[in-house]
Amino acid sequence: MEFKFSISEEVIQKVAREFAEKEVAPLAEEIDKEGKYPFETFDKMAKMGYTGIGVPEEYGGSGGDDVTKAIVVSEIAKKCGATAAILSIHHVFVQCILKFGTEEQKQKYLPFVTSGGMKTAFALTEPNAGSDAAKVQTTAVLDGNEYVINGTKCFITGGNLADYVVLFASTDTSKGVKGLSAIVVPKGTPGFSIGKIENKMGIRASNTAELIFDNCRVPKENLVGKEGHGFKIAMILLDGARIGIAAQALGIAEGALEEAVSYMKERVQFGKPIAEFQGLQWYIAEMATKIECAKWMIYRAATLKINGQPFSKEAAMAKLFASETASFVANKALQIHGGYGYMKDYSLERMVRDAKITEIYEGTSEIHKVVISRAVLG
Repeated sequence: MEFKFSISEEVIQKVAREFAEKEVAPLAEEIDKEGKYPFETFDKMAKMGYTGIGVPEEYGGSGGDDVTKAIVVSEIAKKCGATAAILSIHHVFVQCILKFGTEEQKQKYLPFVTSGGMKTAFALTEPNAGSDAAKVQTTAVLDGNEYVINGTKCFITGGNLADYVVLFASTDTSKGVKGLSAIVVPKGTPGFSIGKIENKMGIRASNTAELIFDNCRVPKENLVGKEGHGFKIAMILLDGARIGIAAQALGIAEGALEEAVSYMKERVQFGKPIAEFQGLQWYIAEMATKIECAKWMIYRAATLKINGQPFSKEAAMAKLFASETASFVANKALQIHGGYGYMKDYSLERMVRDAKITEIYEGTSEIHKVVISRAVLG
């Protein structure tokens, strides 16, 4: 087994790195401070083909696979965790339609949410259904040729801006988790409104919203997959999404390490660069080692997925380790910067804030430990 990128993957990485440095980095501080969604950057990512990675060209996609996606997301995350989050979570809707949608749904949605620049959201979480997704209370009752949706979703990334939302609701409350179904709800549908926009600690440019459904009616043909298959669809999508969030965490960690190395070479104390102090060198050694481990865990999980092999455990391991690595590395990098790191003049305090969410969304670290232990114990 060769732990290296192909020539084409190296080119993709180089182009993504240049894109991040030119288009993402200059806006990172501003959009974080103002909690401002990077509309122009999203449009540019669509033109670059980043919103269509993994989707065949016939549906408006740019081809590529999960390794390609991880490369691009991690390079963007080095400069802005929020922009990387927007891209990574956008792919969840895309994969939902690509993997579970009918041919008609693929033709209807995919060209617009890949090269077309339309935005998407994945709506599973509710006030009483976070880690316990089986407790979803939103309902979708079939009335003739329409589903009538009632309920509330919370903490939905990009929900207030999405042109299309894939919603998980119960179409048969008597069946519990086996009654959940996945349904596409377009923006502007009567009965669908936006509630609270969260004021978050990190990834502030990635809007997080409450979605409210009050007798919201959508056509029956908006059902994705079969009735009662929603929970299975959500879990499969989350397995793939965890690779994307792990890649986001990896990028934040790599960006923080780069900042620390640069600062250590420039900062002089006691007559020499602090890069010559053994204690700080050991910090760098730990940071670099954890990053390298996280990197190949992510690409191994992505490769297993590409090859059609079981990858749920590996995706959970990658997400668990990469997210905890991001927090560890960002904190150590801030410590290396001393008092300067605590100031908003430097990007480290933003990286620390952005890193924390990777341990929480798309499954908390505790939930991933449950997934991993169950797989190991059989």
